[in-house]
Amino acid sequence: MPNLHSHAFQRAMAGLAEVAGNPNDSFWTWRKLMYRLVGRLSPEQMEVIARQLYVEMLKAGYTAVAEFHYVHHDPAGRPYADPAELALCISRAARDSGIGLTLLPVLYSHAGFGGLPPNEGQRRFIHSTDSYLALQQRLREALPADQGLGLCFHSLRAVTPDQLATVLAAEDGARPIHIHIAEQQKEVDDCLAWSGRRPLQWLYEHAPVDTRWCLVHATHAEADEVQAMARSGAVAGLCLTTEANLGDGIFPAVDFLARGGRLGIGSDSHVSVSVVEELRWLEYGQRLRDQRRNRLYRPEQPQVGRTLFDAALAGGAQALGQPVGALAVGSRADWIVLDGTDPYLATAEGDALLNRWLFAGGDRQVRDVMVAGRWVVRNGHHPAEEATAWAFAEVLRTVLG
Repeated sequence: MPNLHSHAFQRAMAGLAEVAGNPNDSFWTWRKLMYRLVGRLSPEQMEVIARQLYVEMLKAGYTAVAEFHYVHHDPAGRPYADPAELALCISRAARDSGIGLTLLPVLYSHAGFGGLPPNEGQRRFIHSTDSYLALQQRLREALPADQGLGLCFHSLRAVTPDQLATVLAAEDGARPIHIHIAEQQKEVDDCLAWSGRRPLQWLYEHAPVDTRWCLVHATHAEADEVQAMARSGAVAGLCLTTEANLGDGIFPAVDFLARGGRLGIGSDSHVSVSVVEELRWLEYGQRLRDQRRNRLYRPEQPQVGRTLFDAALAGGAQALGQPVGALAVGSRADWIVLDGTDPYLATAEGDALLNRWLFAGGDRQVRDVMVAGRWVVRNGHHPAEEATAWAFAEVLRTVLG
């Protein structure tokens, strides 16, 4: 299963923001804690955190990840001697863990719509258009052949229309393109105040959105925007556990699927690293909103588990731009093997097995995982998990105190 949206360093802060105190606590207050954490991390620590996360992903059944990578500079906001230093830390962490990678270096230039100057907490993220294109060129030369590279805009509030147009004009027309969009109601309101258009409306009017695009979150999409997304073939990048943790809202997935829309899942801030939880809460969110059961299915496929799994598999592969998701000549051999001795699975067959796994099971039932024809997890164990966990614990002790 591809994981189409990850901020690896945020795994280090999972569970730290669950303390009440502000009755209006939201994404925007959570972001302040994230800025404090990211200001402390060295390249070596970033690599350790990413390696630990990727081992956890593999054990949960993810075989590839799109890393939405926006921490580029040193803690003072200065470029490293090699401007790709932190991106290459991510590359090494993926290589060492064995997970497939599509690296998405992020263009992040502004603090808000209209080209607002960045704030102090964003100093490690900031690129100009020229320095971003130079980073892309450096990574094209440096990444291993088996790792993908895409374009990425943090959000419409973090880049100007001219930057968006310039970067798109410079790209080769073949790589994945990712963007956060319409995640928060405040973002929608700010975009309306700036342009008179909602974020998705603005994007579709000003960019050639097609099957290369992954629209991450798109939580606050209205009916006409849902139709535009489905018609374009773009993937909706849904991050259910993070969206729930941040109180973002619920994407209109029932309507989107009914219109032929494509979707995938990501663990995003990594408050949970679980294929099962993301898919389960994709369905449960729709049930809670609609006050009805069994919401995400297709007329030809009434099994909810099969519908969820197939949609996320195909959409994730498209969003990563990787040849995965099918048992076919030319596809990469990324497989997961579930534990057939588990009583819940041993008593199910066919598509009902996915219902058992996704709605009555969990990560414990992932037995073996193969990536690119190589077993990276056997009998629930990754060969590097003990050493990786020890190093990760040391980083947490140092950074968090």
